[in-house]
Amino acid sequence: MNMTKKQKNKKIFELKNVNLFYDEFQAIRNITMDINSNEVTAFIGPSGCGKSTFIRILNRMNDLITSCKLNGDIFYEGKNIYTKDFDVIELRSKVGMVFQKPNPFPMSIYDNVAYGPRCQGIKDKKVLDDIVYNSLKKAALWNEVSDRLKKSAMSLSGGQKQRLCIARTIAMEPQVILMDEPTSALDPVATQKIEDLILDLKKEYSIVIVTHNMQQAARISDKTAFFLMGELIEMDDTNKIFNQPQNEKTEQYITGRFG
Repeated sequence: MNMTKKQKNKKIFELKNVNLFYDEFQAIRNITMDINSNEVTAFIGPSGCGKSTFIRILNRMNDLITSCKLNGDIFYEGKNIYTKDFDVIELRSKVGMVFQKPNPFPMSIYDNVAYGPRCQGIKDKKVLDDIVYNSLKKAALWNEVSDRLKKSAMSLSGGQKQRLCIARTIAMEPQVILMDEPTSALDPVATQKIEDLILDLKKEYSIVIVTHNMQQAARISDKTAFFLMGELIEMDDTNKIFNQPQNEKTEQYITGRFG
């Protein structure tokens, strides 16, 4: 998707006064924020502070939890995604998700990437071949797997599996890629490859990443949001958050005094 379709720094998500409850427990408290296109937005904060819950709000993954209730407004490209008539399946194809633990399907590398397009009704082999090639290329995996596309995805290393999951997401032609701690199960070399990939992908996609690793947030993100006890304490340009935080709690967290 070229930059004429998605201008840089255009708001892709606008969230206003968002609250989320699991039965009586309030996990997210009155959060208002904007997320821009073609940027990496990092969510940081201690365990249990609401980061992973919050990222799932953006593609309505929390709908799958019966005790979950949400109020407030969440606009994706100007449309409220929590209205009754909003197409959730379409939303999840446009706002893809990569999870903490790589979760390839127990099938071939090729079939993992082609799975989503096939579900959308694409049967033409040449079209599928092109999607698989382009998706693996964008996920920086093609050169490593091009000679074994018919082999099981389960034979890949952890880092390769995670890049395959990213390729599988890319195959659906999303605009946004949500990543929930995508490198926490990986070694430093695989982590570096994923970080390099994220910096490359933001040219075409908007990326929201949850990370426990503050150095990672500092390295790869344009904006950083600090969460604590379900509240958004501070959100700003990453350089400002790490060098000139406005809130004392943010400063205490990034300097290691708690969390």
